[in-house]
Amino acid sequence: MLLLVAAAAAQPSPEALKLGRQLAEGGFLASVLPTLQMKETEEIIAAHPELSGNEKAALRVTSQRVYETGREKLMQAEAESYARRMTLDDLRAVAAFQGSAAGKSYAETRSEVVEDVMPVIGKMDFKGDVAAAFCKETGKLCAK
Repeated sequence: MLLLVAAAAAQPSPEALKLGRQLAEGGFLASVLPTLQMKETEEIIAAHPELSGNEKAALRVTSQRVYETGREKLMQAEAESYARRMTLDDLRAVAAFQGSAAGKSYAETRSEVVEDVMPVIGKMDFKGDVAAAFCKETGKLCAK
């Protein structure tokens, strides 16, 4: 019985889930996913020059379908996480910000900011940088 009560208490309310979804749809992940989908689709196409024009078009259709399925899963997971981890008051406050002029301006520029930052991210090699720094400090994990 206690487990049922605990499980019920852990379930977010419908309002929390709705607000969580609103936050997810207006969030960073939602803004970066289309860019990633396009980039990775074009990388697949570039890696397969044997594809005809029709096959490339079919691949883009497949990519869009797979993207939409994956995006839905991610948005739902993000919505549920927000709903579980934030209070209703906080969810409402963030949703209100998203609807404000400043929030809309932030959302409109976010995809451009992501595009500006992507080249920097693409040049980063965190594991390699950590190993190189550790090598310099200790003489261990040095590249061979």
